[in-house]
Amino acid sequence: MTAQRLSLLSSILLFSLIALCVIWEGWLAPIRPGGSWLTLKALPLMGAVFGVLKGRRYTYQWLSMLVLLYLSEGLIRMFDPGLMGVFAVLEALLATALFVCALWYSRLTAPSRSPRADT
Repeated sequence: MTAQRLSLLSSILLFSLIALCVIWEGWLAPIRPGGSWLTLKALPLMGAVFGVLKGRRYTYQWLSMLVLLYLSEGLIRMFDPGLMGVFAVLEALLATALFVCALWYSRLTAPSRSPRADT
């Protein structure tokens, strides 16, 4: 897979994870009726949007560490009853896929892998 395709896939996964966090905690299955402050958990992910869209390797590197928090939350909350558990599984799957894509993109775009001109 090329770096360009990984970048596109990472962007889709990132936007999907942000949307899931907001919709889940805001309307569909909030912890408290009427929504909760947990919608703010999407804010750290939004800090990565422009870096991912521009293909900045450094953003992919720290995003791969950040997304592990969302994976952990999904794994912990997957045993919640009803719709909350379903959303938690979906969050864990999206976070895992984003983690793999971010690592793979970081590896493909490493300076040590780019062709150098010998002088």
